[in-house]
Amino acid sequence: MHRFALALCALMLALPAAAQNWQPDRPVRIIVPFPPGGATDLIARIFAERASRDLPNRWVVENRSGANGNIGMDVVAKSTPDGYTLGACTIGNCAINAAIYARMPYDIERDLVPVFWSGSVMNALAVRPDHPAQNFQQFAEWARRENTRVNFSSSGFGASNHLLGEFLNGRLGLRMTHVPFRGGAPGMQAVIAGNTHFFFENTPTLIGAIRGGQLRALAVSGRTRDPALPDVPTLEESGMTDAVIEPWFGYMAPRGTPPEIVARLNALFNEANSDPTVQERLRTLGTRPEGGPPERFAAHVRSEVARWREVVERNNIERITE
Repeated sequence: MHRFALALCALMLALPAAAQNWQPDRPVRIIVPFPPGGATDLIARIFAERASRDLPNRWVVENRSGANGNIGMDVVAKSTPDGYTLGACTIGNCAINAAIYARMPYDIERDLVPVFWSGSVMNALAVRPDHPAQNFQQFAEWARRENTRVNFSSSGFGASNHLLGEFLNGRLGLRMTHVPFRGGAPGMQAVIAGNTHFFFENTPTLIGAIRGGQLRALAVSGRTRDPALPDVPTLEESGMTDAVIEPWFGYMAPRGTPPEIVARLNALFNEANSDPTVQERLRTLGTRPEGGPPERFAAHVRSEVARWREVVERNNIERITE
């Protein structure tokens, strides 16, 4: 934490005077292109509250869901580039969608500019408490026996939790059926209600239901165990190799937003990120705080776009043409 604070001070000193002096004089709007209650929404609200705490106007979060995040981000891309509209960016709408959708309403490189990388999470494979499988190996055996009768929720076609389910189908020879929902919260509720059998979702979305006993986690998709779920093994510990997938979150502004405004917004986010209370709230949700300059987030997004394009092509996943 001490090293991060020193780095933040150095970043602030290096900013142009205009970047340090610009202050939003009305509420900044963060468009979350998913329903309330999911990981993207929860993380955005933490940052909106803290980043605007000392400003004249509190930032607001606006949910505009649909098309796996494309509808909301299209609104962002077409907004006035003045620093007052940001879009919540995820592994889905800012990396996977470009490979899944034949026609995208916006282009990440052309229409949007990275501002801040807020955090990374893991996906957890969650089932109802009365599910017969007590671990991932038993789950795989159960799914093989049940064959096409098994179905799983996702937060939308092409989302990381959709591709993880298809990944299991391909690697384990399963025939599970994908059931997409418009966001993580409704997908989770389908499992709790017994309408779908399991959900591979971001831990911030699931953590409350897991701790409350409504769901049971069998595995996580990170390189190491999730500190929020220390007793749950990783997929690799459970016998799956090359199965590390860590969804991420950040914020982008419309292309054309002045660099000094991007820099100032980034500084406000980093200041919020350095707050121990924010760090604790994120980790309690199962989120690893990230932070850093816009260039760090930009490089990560570029690498993820390339990675998921390769995954979609290698697994012959049909593209959406609507």
